[in-house]
Amino acid sequence: MDTRAIATQSAPRIDIDWTGCVGHGLCAELLPEHITLDEWGCPLADGRPLPPRTVKRARKAAAACPVLALKIG
Repeated sequence: MDTRAIATQSAPRIDIDWTGCVGHGLCAELLPEHITLDEWGCPLADGRPLPPRTVKRARKAAAACPVLALKIG
């Protein structure tokens, strides 16, 4: 198996708890390259694995979520 494929499979991704999210939009402000907002202000994650240089900032964004609806895993 290609080592890049293994790294991509094990790379962290953004997960949004739709039952907890109330659409504050802070996650999209902190991670605009991975999260956009729909017409109602709810976040849409792009589904791509997070590059290593972005993981620390993504974890900070998850911790900053007012309702802790953003998970990195």
